[in-house]
Amino acid sequence: MAGNHYVNNADFLKALIDWHTKIKEAEDAGEDIPRVPNFVGECLLKIATHLSYKANFINYSYREDMILDGVENCLLYIRNFDPAKSSNPFSYFTQIIYYAFLRRIAKEKKQSYVKQKLIHQMPFELFELQDHDEDGSYANAYLAFMQNNSDFDDFIERKNEKKKAAKAEKAAKEKNALENLIGEEDDSQGVI
Repeated sequence: MAGNHYVNNADFLKALIDWHTKIKEAEDAGEDIPRVPNFVGECLLKIATHLSYKANFINYSYREDMILDGVENCLLYIRNFDPAKSSNPFSYFTQIIYYAFLRRIAKEKKQSYVKQKLIHQMPFELFELQDHDEDGSYANAYLAFMQNNSDFDDFIERKNEKKKAAKAEKAAKEKNALENLIGEEDDSQGVI
């Protein structure tokens, strides 16, 4: 069964412990911090790559960027992993990579929104016609297609629906909590 695992957690932990020991020795000697071992870097890359194969991440066109963001975040926070507190570096770094993926997806969605908004609102009429097209009978079919078929309006509608649903859910929770609180007060006051 050990052959099915792409990262051996025990070897990964041992490599991190050795590296942390070298860091302490370098700091005590006043030397530069040693590089992260290649084995640790390979483990981080394998974790990020395999996590990107999960169903909620695999179909993004910027999956490679997600992987690189995950590895970068792991390297930023690698010194925060304390082998004295945890013996599961695989889980620690998987969480870091997971949230790096979510941040990249949010960034890309924001960029897509900005792009769609620019396409939708840009006055392309200024760029469509050339000087010899004075009668206005010529038009740029591609630009018309982009403006008419962009999913910007659908995106805004979905965004507004999500906001309304979140507000309704929050109001329902608050109402439920208030009803429970009132019910508890009635029970405590009604007993004599």
